[in-house]
Amino acid sequence: MGRRRVPDLYRAPFPLYTIKVDPKTGLVITAGGGGASKTGIKNAMHFLDLQLVGEQQYSASLLHAHDTDTRATMNLAVGDGVIAAGQDGSCSLMRFRHSSQREEDSAAAKQDEDYGNSEGKARRRGGKGDRRGQDEAAASGDKSDMKDETSHISVTPLAEVQSDLNPKDPLQKVVRFSPDLSLLLTGGSDGHIRVWEFPSLKKKYDFKAHEGEIEDLDMSPGNKHLVTVGRDFSCSVWSGSQLAMGLNWLETTPQIAEKSYRYMACRFGKVEDQKDALRLYTVQIPHKRERKPPPCYLTKWDGKSFLPMLTAPCGSEVISSLAVSDSGTFLGLGTVTGSVAIYIAFSLQKLYYVQESHGIVVTDLAFLPDMLKGKDIKGNNETAMLSVAVDSRCQIHTVPNRRSFPIWLVLFCCGFIVVGVVFLLQYLFPGFI
Repeated sequence: MGRRRVPDLYRAPFPLYTIKVDPKTGLVITAGGGGASKTGIKNAMHFLDLQLVGEQQYSASLLHAHDTDTRATMNLAVGDGVIAAGQDGSCSLMRFRHSSQREEDSAAAKQDEDYGNSEGKARRRGGKGDRRGQDEAAASGDKSDMKDETSHISVTPLAEVQSDLNPKDPLQKVVRFSPDLSLLLTGGSDGHIRVWEFPSLKKKYDFKAHEGEIEDLDMSPGNKHLVTVGRDFSCSVWSGSQLAMGLNWLETTPQIAEKSYRYMACRFGKVEDQKDALRLYTVQIPHKRERKPPPCYLTKWDGKSFLPMLTAPCGSEVISSLAVSDSGTFLGLGTVTGSVAIYIAFSLQKLYYVQESHGIVVTDLAFLPDMLKGKDIKGNNETAMLSVAVDSRCQIHTVPNRRSFPIWLVLFCCGFIVVGVVFLLQYLFPGFI
């Protein structure tokens, strides 16, 4: 049998480094580029319209391309109509608006009225003639000028902050909005965490969190704890700018030597059907490459006490990206060799895997929310996840829901039943196993 293939959802004319889904507008936002080098590769941010076709298939079309000049966007966060984009050593903030042409015209007309613009009124009077012309065009079958329902996206620069001060090669590695959107958090190659109040962008904290680069960060609900990952083998929990504790995943795997692995990513996640519960997930990858690659590991932590709950291997391909579904039910993993996997968060069991789905490193992942613009976007799928890579491709990975119960629950129940049968046989027939 040939290798499993996932069709491309979208292909950009430049390398893709990051992807996010805005639940408010339903837009998929992806970005990347060739950087400042004069290779002819553009730097841009693309806004995609995602549609569910039938029960399980998806399509995506480009609605708008926003040029980012000489700077490639390496990471981004989206919150309440605002994009925070990591570009070199800076974080650029921009507001985006998604509307139809009809809504744009209404907004422009209202603005003319507000400012008493007689020229604008003249334009609106002329607009009646334009409307008549459009009606005539419709009657003749010519729809080239009928743009009333055309989607329109406007992008407006808001501000820019210096998020990394590495004197050699400043680079913002990660950016997040806090869950309540009151804070903007960045980490970069200088090892500092910088926290700004949002939207004022008044700097709240600036502290050295790690020796060397920041790999990842995430903040718990209520802004209670900030978790950071560095290349210095540490994963730290902060309360404000004060170190609360360091995590030690080796407590669950004492057979592994210290400093043979380093943390790569961290994410908080909800627990389905447990409102007050919280989990933290981390990925550990080998510090050095070996001829026979050792496995990478996933660790699940209690998100409040930060005690390790479970560690499981997740393959020998080096993990490059981590995502958690909004419900907290699924984990997504991407690898440096282009493979994509989906795991059950509860048991850390692999549910879905496509080897080398992309041709090169998977740079970012994003699960689709259950609802987009009030519509069920999952269809007859248990979950769906977007992936992007340096190969310029955007793909969507789905787990079909062909049962009345979720797949992850069925697998767990089957495992539970098998264990129960084994114990029963041992009890009834000592020495059976």
